[in-house]
Amino acid sequence: MPTATLEKENTFLTDIETLRARAKKSIGDGAVTPAYEGNVEKTIELLQTVVATEIVCTLRYQMNAIAASGINSESIAAEFAKHAQEEQTHMLWAAERIDQLGGVPDMNPAGLATRSAAEYGKPGNLVEMIKQNLIAERIAVEHYRELVRYFGGKDPTTRIMLEKILAQEEEHATDMHDFLVAHEGTPFLKD
Repeated sequence: MPTATLEKENTFLTDIETLRARAKKSIGDGAVTPAYEGNVEKTIELLQTVVATEIVCTLRYQMNAIAASGINSESIAAEFAKHAQEEQTHMLWAAERIDQLGGVPDMNPAGLATRSAAEYGKPGNLVEMIKQNLIAERIAVEHYRELVRYFGGKDPTTRIMLEKILAQEEEHATDMHDFLVAHEGTPFLKD
């Protein structure tokens, strides 16, 4: 390939010496480099809601796993416990991303419910808990879809993390919907 063509194709790349100079100059910024196109403060603020949401969901699923009783409760309780573990993993991913961006994850129980997109819920019969979880998962799915769109190409690392969380939240919603259908039958379908 001719040199002129190669140079033309690579004009979007920053030369190595410039990258090295930038890295040395802003060493205190950690993972945040001049190429970061997002707003660090806004990203941290949004990720704090993810941390709070995932803590609330972890606690709700753990409470549900303990409180589950009745026919088929063992398998549903096991699913609740599995979801609790996955929600905790989501929280850790978001907290680690906040740390990468130079922030401190807010895990303070005071005000947790007001920072969360999801509600804690109440223990009740198995069907009520399944419905509460399905509602919470639907809220999470919608919230994370909005966040994925928001981050788009400005912060691909955060977007990809949220896409992974979104995929699991959709699985959780499907699980809760399947449990509900198994108990109540197929709901009336819209035209």
